[in-house]
Amino acid sequence: MDILVENVSKSFGTQKAVDDVSFRVRTGEIVGFLGPNGAGKTTTMRAIACFLEPNRGDIKVGDFSIYENPEEIKKVIGYLPESNPLYQEMPVIDYLRFIAELHGIVKDRIPARILEMVEVCGLEGQKHKKIRELSKGYKQRVGLAQSLIHDPQVLILDEPTAGLDPNQIIEIRELIRKIGREKTVLLSSHILAEVEATCDRILIINNGKIVADGTSKDLRNKAQNKEIIRITIEEGEKNAIYKALQSIDTAEMVDILSQSGNTFEMHSKPGTSSRRSVFELCVKKGWILTELTPTETKLEDVFRELTMN
Repeated sequence: MDILVENVSKSFGTQKAVDDVSFRVRTGEIVGFLGPNGAGKTTTMRAIACFLEPNRGDIKVGDFSIYENPEEIKKVIGYLPESNPLYQEMPVIDYLRFIAELHGIVKDRIPARILEMVEVCGLEGQKHKKIRELSKGYKQRVGLAQSLIHDPQVLILDEPTAGLDPNQIIEIRELIRKIGREKTVLLSSHILAEVEATCDRILIINNGKIVADGTSKDLRNKAQNKEIIRITIEEGEKNAIYKALQSIDTAEMVDILSQSGNTFEMHSKPGTSSRRSVFELCVKKGWILTELTPTETKLEDVFRELTMN
């Protein structure tokens, strides 16, 4: 079941949170939704899940429109919001039973679905505890279980691995990849490596607009015409070196990588190289250049380039 977002805009007062956004997520596809805080990720996801209505544009989940069939969409969507609202005084197993009943699961099937979610989401040792007694990581697992319990065709996951330890993150990543073979999954995360490892495709949103759409390999390849070099200079005063590197004509951006040493990362302007200029600068200043290494473009570099403004 596809998600189709067509020319969607949403404003809150004078603030435009989403600005003419369009994209499609296909069945069996896991798409990562990236962007800085306030970029419009959560607003877009809430609109898809029928928690708010756009000012303009349309969203379809399968053949259902958010305007004409919101109740039908809610039946086929599993939604884990960023805030993960849970009933803190309920035991986990009672909460999952309550959610199953809300979704209209046949009464005889509810116990089996609860047991399956407890196993899938790693809640066996926690199922009789009250939710308020759980760690943040286990609360996140309960939120994921409630989004899956009615076996939805579409999953909208807003920061699904927030609060999990590295081992739990790997487990949830594998779960999402397994689910994604049969379902449509749109997930947001601030952990870029996590998105790269989990998702088939990546959308990047900034200031309410989609600024990139493609696989992580596609996005990195588009940025390959920009040279990125790692520079280490012995001796010399850090701020003086930093300002001198910034003054190089071909330098687009210089970043300090080390607080204790003089290690920097320089992004050259498209189609240019700064290596010779850096070498000549060090000769002129009498600085000892111990490292001048081209580095591979990372997803973090692409993200930073697209969302810096």
